Amino acid sequence: MPLFLPLALQVAPPTPGPVPPPSVTTYILAGRVIDRPGRPPRGATTIVVRDGKVAELIDGHQTPPDRTNVIDLSSQTVLPGLIDAHVHLSSDRAGQEGLLAEFTEGAQMHAYEALWNAQKTLRAGFTTVRNLGDDGATLALRDAVARGWVTGPRIVDAGRSISTTSGHMDARLGLNDELRDHPHTDNLCDGPEACRKAVRLQIGRGADVIKIATTGGVNSRIGAGLGAQMFDDEAKAIVETAHLYGKKVAVHAHGADGIKVAMAAGADSIEHGTLMDEEAIAVMKKAGAFYVPTLSTVNGYKERIARDPNAYPPEVRKKIDWRISITGKALERAAPAGVRIAFGTDAGVSKHGRNADEFELLVQHGLTPVQAIQAATVNAAELLGLSGEIGTLERGKAADLIAVAGDPLADVRVLKSVAFVMKGGAVVPLTP
Repeated sequence: MPLFLPLALQVAPPTPGPVPPPSVTTYILAGRVIDRPGRPPRGATTIVVRDGKVAELIDGHQTPPDRTNVIDLSSQTVLPGLIDAHVHLSSDRAGQEGLLAEFTEGAQMHAYEALWNAQKTLRAGFTTVRNLGDDGATLALRDAVARGWVTGPRIVDAGRSISTTSGHMDARLGLNDELRDHPHTDNLCDGPEACRKAVRLQIGRGADVIKIATTGGVNSRIGAGLGAQMFDDEAKAIVETAHLYGKKVAVHAHGADGIKVAMAAGADSIEHGTLMDEEAIAVMKKAGAFYVPTLSTVNGYKERIARDPNAYPPEVRKKIDWRISITGKALERAAPAGVRIAFGTDAGVSKHGRNADEFELLVQHGLTPVQAIQAATVNAAELLGLSGEIGTLERGKAADLIAVAGDPLADVRVLKSVAFVMKGGAVVPLTP
């Protein structure tokens, strides 16, 4: 046996790593603080931030002796960084424009688009998002943000969304036969065993959460409508497999039948829920599942149609017009019944960076301002499994916070104009 290693295999002696920077403490002088949404706000408060976390909240305004690292927000209302539990970062386009982009732009461009949209979202005050399905660009972005390579919100990512063949997540819908081999199909499953495999594939890709569709969708080009498109045993196989690996399951479901299929399987959240009936509301409440209404989609639809009446093919446009007419009705029934609400916009259908438009719609359809803020903080943090890190301003949690002029407890529209954003103790520039 040789007593030496080839040069290429020789192991170099360890070198010292970078010297960690000295601990930095920042004093934030807040005029008013909604530190734990749902509880009475604090008055003038000093928020002490150290090493990216909230170290202390002190009544009144205090400054360090040398008056360094002081941020004066004494005329502002400060609250936790906001959370959008339903976005699609790799696209800000939909309809025919989005379909064309799938064939004219590559994965690299989609990755840059995801970064661009993520930064718009962060500047709007959303320091955490749950990305519910794309071609994979956001998985890499999630890791790049976590490494500090780029600036963006904290990302919980689903990889590719799962559905049955010809279900809402089948990217081949509406394509001619010559193009049907182009899109990915490894997110499609038929039968329990195939559905278990589809979940394991996304987990192997690094997904934090599993997204499935038990019903048809508004944007998908299929004549089967918005009813159930997945059998009970398929949904059960998906949810059981995801939970086996410690992953929650978010379910795209419009029709009440698909909601009930998801709830019988033990899913964690229902996205959209447009046709939720009394039975679906009852089973969701009993299960403690979250409802993510995604009301902002109507804004995206209206704006695109105003710009181009032919933005969507006729079979999709018909569903869009229906969706606009019925939006918010399910929330008006679900919230008073005690179903837990989490904030989500479906940004990508609506515009990234305009996520706070959802607050106004939530209040229009029955939530109080404080309930709407809870949906985007404490509730969304619980849905994402991150209550120990985000959602409130408490000692030991991430220093994710925003500031606005005015009182969002009186008028949630002030959240559309965020004056200050901090994520993980770092101030976020509000201009590109």
